[in-house]
Amino acid sequence: MKKTIRLTTAQALVKFLNQQYLSSDGEEIPFVKGVFHIFGHGNVLGIGQALAEDPGHLEIYQGKNEQGMAHAAIAFAKQSLRKQIFAVTTSVGPGAANLVTAAGCALANHLPVLFLPGDTFATRQPDPVLQQIEQKSGISITTNDALRPVSRYWDRIHRPEQLMSALLRAFEVLTDAESSGPVTLALPQDVGGEAYDFPVEFFEKRVHYLDRRAATDREVAQAVELIQSSRYPVLVVGGGAHYSGAGSILERLATQHQIPIVETQAGKGTVVAHFSLNLGGVGVTGNAAANEVMKKADLIIGVGTRYSDFTTSSKTGFAISRARFLNINVSRQHAYKLDGVSIVADAKRALEQITASLATDYQTAYGEEIAQIQQSWQEERKRLSQTTFDTTDYQPEIAGHFTPEHLADYVAALGTTLTQTSAVLTINESISKDSIIVGAAGSLPGDLQRLWEARDVNTYHMEYGYSTMGYEIAGAYGAKIAAPDQEVYAFVGDGSFHMLHSELLSSVQYSKKITILLFDNAGFGCINNLQMGSGMPSFGTEFIDVNQQLMTVDFAQLAQAYGAVGYTVGSAEELKIALKEAQQQTKTSLIHIKVLPKTMTGNYLSWWNTGLAQVTRDDQSQAALEEKAEKLAAALRY
Repeated sequence: MKKTIRLTTAQALVKFLNQQYLSSDGEEIPFVKGVFHIFGHGNVLGIGQALAEDPGHLEIYQGKNEQGMAHAAIAFAKQSLRKQIFAVTTSVGPGAANLVTAAGCALANHLPVLFLPGDTFATRQPDPVLQQIEQKSGISITTNDALRPVSRYWDRIHRPEQLMSALLRAFEVLTDAESSGPVTLALPQDVGGEAYDFPVEFFEKRVHYLDRRAATDREVAQAVELIQSSRYPVLVVGGGAHYSGAGSILERLATQHQIPIVETQAGKGTVVAHFSLNLGGVGVTGNAAANEVMKKADLIIGVGTRYSDFTTSSKTGFAISRARFLNINVSRQHAYKLDGVSIVADAKRALEQITASLATDYQTAYGEEIAQIQQSWQEERKRLSQTTFDTTDYQPEIAGHFTPEHLADYVAALGTTLTQTSAVLTINESISKDSIIVGAAGSLPGDLQRLWEARDVNTYHMEYGYSTMGYEIAGAYGAKIAAPDQEVYAFVGDGSFHMLHSELLSSVQYSKKITILLFDNAGFGCINNLQMGSGMPSFGTEFIDVNQQLMTVDFAQLAQAYGAVGYTVGSAEELKIALKEAQQQTKTSLIHIKVLPKTMTGNYLSWWNTGLAQVTRDDQSQAALEEKAEKLAAALRY
């Protein structure tokens, strides 16, 4: 007879989480680092009781907002290169619903996180309980069903013994490089406390192996033939290359054959910025150097990228007539994109195989062109660092309807003439090279992908698969838990800050010091750029009160109210001083950086396909419509 141990469902869950390990490249570590929680009536007497009684090695953190703590868990997994995760538990109803945005974020970015929301009663006897929704179409529907389409795996535990098969399936998904993403196990509040005689062997140490899938001989041969027949190949480094740790082999391949490297948002920081063949960010938020090479390429080698519209400039960033695609990806779905020759394999392992098989005398035809393109971009980058704006030299063509008089209002209200580009570059030059920067939404991801030089690997942390406003501060908090010995900076606009900054308090509570770099241009500047650049007037994207006055907020004072340190700066010199002081702080700091709107970088050789009104009273939108028609006529459609 098998030995058993009598536990509640929640106690069995916690005991199981403590026994999961991941083995990668010979290193074995506990896979579940800890649990973020907000307790309510749906989980406090289930998982809450189990964690209070015996958490094992799990680190326990109280969240302040369900979406915020979930973003922290996602960021932890991202910064840990998907080798460790957090679980997230919430109550039933609104608490569970708040996970939906975060789940979408994790799904889009292929990031593992375990969601454990409370649920209504499995017995249905007390129905409808507090926070329960009711649908005529089915009594079994609860708030947690909203998590189905944004979960890689979803299950509801109706009986204690169901937990065993559900957990095995969940961890198969969480530890698989291809299927990695959010897992939801909904726990009805009565089932969480129900007891069962679980087999002791279910709680033995279980090691999950993250093996590197090799390319087949056929795939390697096809890749070698494609590369050696090309004159202008380019390596597009995506998130898969980053998680695979493929930086060294990318540098070796590029150096041996003079193949330039360009980076997606998820791939940036895989190869350090000062590597001579690294041209930086590509696509809509890319720079001139990377986009110029991309347009010239006759072979585009995608390494762990899903080819989002921002990476491909809505499929207009390359020459359709001559460009071919070679796609290396653990996901067969992504490897098949753009009708490319596909290699379904681990990025690092496949690149090692290809590098070993390429003819040693193969060289691209770029010659000195790469260095020249790189030099031109560095000159542009220097120009942007020195650019200042005032009402006399402001160029209206940059801003559409944004007039010099409009700018004067901002100068007066914000009390600054600091540009966003110069602020970003000042920060890049001022902080230590191993500092981690975190961002997600607004105009900052564009400036950062173009301008930021990642001087150390795994220090550029951008969530741009879902571009989730509100991720930035929670993400920095999660990254700090993953990398406690490094400085972590959250780049956040005032628009994103207003949406979600709850985990600022958590960072203070648990002494997880982060530095928040709050760029304040009194509005949703990125979307304001989009509407005005497409012929619209400014409408609904600036923070204007009922008296048509620009609204201003003292963010430094707000941070101080949370127990953090607050600074306000309006010049490059003030920013340098604040950065130096913040680095010496032992607790979370917020630097309120007042920047002028319309002073971020523009597009470089790129175009983004967005929906435009085909009937409008504004004649200026006609130019945008004509450009779109021209671009679509030339764009690849599959």
